[in-house]
Amino acid sequence: MSALTDQGYSVRVSQNLGEAVELANAAFETGRLKCLIGAGGDGTAGELINRVVPGLPLSFFPTGTSNLVASYFGFSRKPRKTVETLMNGEPVAIDAGIANGRLFLVMLSCGFDAAAVEMVHRKRMEGHRGGRGGFATFIGPICHLIGTYPFPQMAVEVLDGNGGAGTSLMRPQEGSAATLAAKWVFVFNLPRYGWGLPISPEANGTDGLLDLCTYRGGGFWKGLWYTLTTQLQLHRRLRDFQHLRGRRFRITADAPVPYQLDGDPAGYLPVEVEVAPRRVHLVVPKWVARRLVSTAPGS
Repeated sequence: MSALTDQGYSVRVSQNLGEAVELANAAFETGRLKCLIGAGGDGTAGELINRVVPGLPLSFFPTGTSNLVASYFGFSRKPRKTVETLMNGEPVAIDAGIANGRLFLVMLSCGFDAAAVEMVHRKRMEGHRGGRGGFATFIGPICHLIGTYPFPQMAVEVLDGNGGAGTSLMRPQEGSAATLAAKWVFVFNLPRYGWGLPISPEANGTDGLLDLCTYRGGGFWKGLWYTLTTQLQLHRRLRDFQHLRGRRFRITADAPVPYQLDGDPAGYLPVEVEVAPRRVHLVVPKWVARRLVSTAPGS
């Protein structure tokens, strides 16, 4: 804090998320806000992008269990680096996804891994290890879940597609929607997932599109096979795998199927997902801004 005040900034600190957003929104609307910095993980980032007014500049100081947003945008755990980003960083406008009206930055998934996220969240809320502990704490329960999870069938309607690998026979005709059947469904805005599983490494938060990835098989051994082939980046060769890019999808199921957003439980199907181009404004390190410009369409 003193590093900022020494540079002439006026700093307000709040441990109350609602209060912090209210103060930031008011300061932004009167032209007095440089940036709102959120200290936390992906859950904090998700809350902030959903609460701030459009256009308000955000930055993050990663302190959470999961920091996929921070790792992608180069936000550091070192206070000195955070100050440098605030003073010398560059503003960028990033796409977001919208799932049943809620914004997300990284990804949505439905089915088994969303059920695992829901289970982990429930155990934390029940006070498991004081509500703390990393992913390793839940490896045992997750292994049990994958052996008992029923892997219900899901249907994905491509309401506004842009084509992609393995989809040439499934592109929608005008006035109709293509439908894919799957037991694992992922929708990516950014190329990040869990411990780094490269399901959709080409996902790009500046292209105005979302990347849909599905696997058709269910069960423990299929899940293990999918994980192995994806980690080795061989999953594109699987006949069970589909990838396409688009702007809007609808995912449904006949059974109760959970979905998660950026590592937090978000509800149950059905869910309609669409892209919100350039919806989130961030202040990022200069090298990250250059990378985003270099990977933007048309660059």
